[in-house]
Amino acid sequence: MFGFLKRRGTPREAPAALPPRISPEILKQVKRVELKTRGLVDALFAGEYRSVFKGQGMEFAEVREYSPGDEVRAIDWNVTARMNRPFVKRYVEERELTIVLALDISGSERFGTVARFKSDMMTEFAAVVALAAVRNNDRVGLIFFTDRVEHVVPPRKGKRHVLRIVRDLLAFVPKATGTDLNPALEYMQRTLRQHTVIFLVSDFQDEGYEHALKVLGRRHDIVAVTLNDPAEETLPDVGLARVRDPETGEFLEVDTSDRRVRAAYAEHIGAEMAVRRRVLRRAGVDEVALTTDGSVIEPLLKFFRARQTRARSHR
Repeated sequence: MFGFLKRRGTPREAPAALPPRISPEILKQVKRVELKTRGLVDALFAGEYRSVFKGQGMEFAEVREYSPGDEVRAIDWNVTARMNRPFVKRYVEERELTIVLALDISGSERFGTVARFKSDMMTEFAAVVALAAVRNNDRVGLIFFTDRVEHVVPPRKGKRHVLRIVRDLLAFVPKATGTDLNPALEYMQRTLRQHTVIFLVSDFQDEGYEHALKVLGRRHDIVAVTLNDPAEETLPDVGLARVRDPETGEFLEVDTSDRRVRAAYAEHIGAEMAVRRRVLRRAGVDEVALTTDGSVIEPLLKFFRARQTRARSHR
């Protein structure tokens, strides 16, 4: 009923495109982002980042003969059959993590009514996580997507690599404006061979991605980072407004002074957010909710602490 408001029109429009070349100004922005986020990483949660994800990835070490007390599920039945006595597989904690930042750069991310656009918030979040990863000697990669996979930076280590990611965050220009999570989820399912921590960053204004999310989550640790703006939850009373869908470019006039319109909008948005939470819960995916009028650090810290508490309760 309110499809024209699903991709909310924006009172402030971000630039339609970013510079096609890496200009001196972009390089200055990279340095500013690095300096800002490095302080946040150092002061707040570099250690917590590691403690939350440490031990979630395990790598095969060796096969050894079974000893009393070993878990039956660790038995390597092929080797046991060949040797005619039980052997078990031994795994060790991976010394390095692989982090992938999967970022939705569709048109709806160029929206913001308070301090910044969703895309600005996404850039800060991604830079913080990437710098935390390199600080911990982990590999970090980047995937940009709209209704297709637009750009991929394979996971690697090192400061130079992370600064390349920050540069791409600031300068990449997408070819499309629509949103479809499925191509990105299916691409990661095909290409990520080892256990990966995936930060899936989007406003999740899409449908029909639950199955692909569940399939990907069977092999990898997915954290949904949801991008929100206060104006999306409540339609303001500003009279007759002309809104534009940032993904299709379509315009529509809406009488925001009509209480019935505002009530129907609030009901629609409430139902949409409830569906999103239900999809994430069914897929076993944790959520970090970011808003354009808030910090990216506090929601991350809250998420880390919740994970640590949950891990302790399961010991």
